[in-house]
Amino acid sequence: MNTHDVFNRAASYEPYVGRWSRLLAPMFLDWLGVAPGCTWLGVGCGTGALTDSILASAEPAAVAGIDPSMEFVAHATEAIVDPRAAFTVSDAMNLDFPDGVFDAAASALVLNFVPDARRAVAEMRRVVRPAGTVGGYVWDYAAGMRMMRIFWDAAVELDPTAAELDEGVRFKLCTPEALRACFESSGLDAVEVRALDCPMVFADFDDYWTPFLGGQAPAPAYAMSIGKDRRDGLRDLIRSRLPIEDDGGIRLVSRAWAVKGTAKRR
Repeated sequence: MNTHDVFNRAASYEPYVGRWSRLLAPMFLDWLGVAPGCTWLGVGCGTGALTDSILASAEPAAVAGIDPSMEFVAHATEAIVDPRAAFTVSDAMNLDFPDGVFDAAASALVLNFVPDARRAVAEMRRVVRPAGTVGGYVWDYAAGMRMMRIFWDAAVELDPTAAELDEGVRFKLCTPEALRACFESSGLDAVEVRALDCPMVFADFDDYWTPFLGGQAPAPAYAMSIGKDRRDGLRDLIRSRLPIEDDGGIRLVSRAWAVKGTAKRR
């Protein structure tokens, strides 16, 4: 995995992406349509955005969350005290669960960062019961994720080598066609894909820019690798391109793609 793709600092992740995943999760769960009283697996639980939403709106019997980061697992364990939730360190491509023990398995903004996404989805299918639900969502990095698209377009204009880190260039699993193919080839039936549009309201430019200084994930890692003078130039170019309102606020809408399928009956 590219070192810029590492996620292991909850304090940096939450203001950068976690807060927006918390807006997407309820929309995703409503569309997923899993019945109350089910058992869930959250793959790549991160800081707990999806788990929080499952507990709040899906009336689960239990939620197991896994993540490869010990820090994220520790953060989620401390932050979410609901007895229905439990978190462990595990690998999405080798889930440490028997076959067919969950009613639903889902991931939030994870699949692009798994070295073998098809294997991860196949593992999610394996651990749900026959006719169980598998789903996930990822940012539309190539076009609709405006918060990051504005950053990368400016970065590449100033430094063409930045394209090597641009998620919109590197990650192919961010289109409806690619997500459908991934889920179908992983043994899922009745695969559907839909757009989720996330309203992003920033109080001011600092609210937008400061999370890029956290060094967590590809864009912040790039921002912190280029030196202060170049970073200040990037900041100023981005500021000139944002739709800053008279009160200083910034309103963007960023798109994610959600996908779901049904585990084949054995």
